[in-house]
Amino acid sequence: MGLPDGSGFLDGKTSVVQRILQPGEIEGLDHNAIPRLLLPQPGSLFTARAVRLRELAQGNIKGIPVDAGMQGYLVLMAALADAQAAVVAGLAPNAVPVADAEVLGRAIQHRMPVLPVSGARPPVWRTIFNSLLDELAATAARQPALAGGLTQVLAQLRALDGDALEACADAVLDENGDNLNPMHAPFVAAALQILWSVSASQLRATRVPDLETGTLCPVCGSHPVASVIRIGGQAQGYRYLHCGICESEWHMVRVKCSTCEQNGKIAYQGLDAADAAPFDPVTAKDDKLPNKANDPKKVARAETCDDCHTYRKVFNQEHDYQVEPLADDLASLMLDLLVGEAGYQRASGNPLLWLGKGAGNP
Repeated sequence: MGLPDGSGFLDGKTSVVQRILQPGEIEGLDHNAIPRLLLPQPGSLFTARAVRLRELAQGNIKGIPVDAGMQGYLVLMAALADAQAAVVAGLAPNAVPVADAEVLGRAIQHRMPVLPVSGARPPVWRTIFNSLLDELAATAARQPALAGGLTQVLAQLRALDGDALEACADAVLDENGDNLNPMHAPFVAAALQILWSVSASQLRATRVPDLETGTLCPVCGSHPVASVIRIGGQAQGYRYLHCGICESEWHMVRVKCSTCEQNGKIAYQGLDAADAAPFDPVTAKDDKLPNKANDPKKVARAETCDDCHTYRKVFNQEHDYQVEPLADDLASLMLDLLVGEAGYQRASGNPLLWLGKGAGNP
């Protein structure tokens, strides 16, 4: 893929002249001109996710067909996202502590995550978890269609003792699906998302250092769930990786595998076999084709790498403005199956879906 260098706007003309940058030049771009880190906005994030999940469940997203067996789960996860939004709205202003100045300084000095998922969690996470269960119980009371299975799971979650709950949280953050109850994990993950997203929203992006690797979240150190091509402002056309825990997004050039950071053997695989296309960073600009906007076939694709034989899905706002990476990743299991059959392994999991076989499975 090439990127415009920002020059070439012709005074008084309607056309734009753009020079395609080569991969080496892209690496040398001034990252101050590209928003390298987009911090989450939890006040609106979870509400938007709930809306998207319901749209997906209803089959309203042309680019992401959903199997009938998945629709009920998406509706349940929409209710969970609504509950997350309610908990965030009800948090006291100082309920989630800000990053410690000393810890922040050490992270900057050593290029480490500023809010690492490893280590002790602030006690407020338990309060958040209990509030989330209360919101979901109220939802079950209002919506009989959700009440059956949800009420049973909530009872099991409330019965967990402190050690079991902390062990579940550790496993979620370690992305260790082998040691998790797959019915409990999404709800524990949802509470952790609230904690970390609120914490991350209090940071200044310019104070978050780049890590030695671009494959981990610079805020919390977690793996990305998926990639998203953003539109609008300085982020126009750039690829960001979306963190499944703190919900931050960080820029990674589209000529790199988001798992091994190699750039020689990348291809895009779509739900339509005819949409599979190799990635040529010199002659191609990925989706920058005539009449490119609003092509349902390019809303969701898998970026595969033949160096490490992994894949991660990429969702493109140019083809669907309402793209929501975590929700769209959850709904597009059909794409996981097709790419898995082609011999590629999923690079990392989705915190809202656990099959008990490790994070590398959808």
